[in-house]
Amino acid sequence: MRLTGQKIIALVDEEFEDLELWYPVHRVREEGAEVHLAGEQKGKTYIGKYGVPAAAEYSFEELNSSDYDGILVPGGWAPDKLRRYPKVLELVKEMHADRKPIGQICHAGWVLISAKILDGVTVTSTPGIRDDMENAGAVWKDEPVVVDGHIISARRPPDLPPYGKAFCDALAARASNKNCTP
Repeated sequence: MRLTGQKIIALVDEEFEDLELWYPVHRVREEGAEVHLAGEQKGKTYIGKYGVPAAAEYSFEELNSSDYDGILVPGGWAPDKLRRYPKVLELVKEMHADRKPIGQICHAGWVLISAKILDGVTVTSTPGIRDDMENAGAVWKDEPVVVDGHIISARRPPDLPPYGKAFCDALAARASNKNCTP
C-alpha cells in the first residue's frame, strides 16, 4: 500500500475509453491511493465508448490541484471534450508546474497539448495523434510507455499494465522524495 494517503484526480467526460479510465483508477486504488472522478458536472454519470459508466464525484470547478498528488487523463474521445474546459487545463498546468505525476494514454495527449506543456517532452500516444504531439513540440516515440520526469504516457489498452505500474512508481517516488526533504 505504498500510495496510502495520496489523492489522485481522474478526469471523465463522454466517450472515455473504458479500460483507459478504469484500469489506472483500480491500479492506484490497489496501491492505497484515493481517486476522485471529476467531470464537468458533479453527480453526472458519463458513459464510456463501450458503455461502462463513470459517475463524477466532483466537478472540475470544485478541485484545487494543491489538494492532489497526481492526475489521470483517459483516452477515447473524451480528451477532445476535456481540453475545452479552462479548469481542466488549469489543473494540468498546475500539476505540471508542481511536477506532480500526469498520466496520459491514447488520445489523452490532446489535453496536454491544449495545456501547452509538451514542448521538449518525450511522450507516446496513439499513433493517430503523433503529428499533433510533435507539432506541440513533443518528441514522440512508438513505445508502450514513456516516462519523461513526471509525465507518464502510453499508447493504447494493451499497454495498460506497464502504464499503471509506471504511474504508481512515479507517485511513490515523489512521495518518497517529499518524505526525505528536511
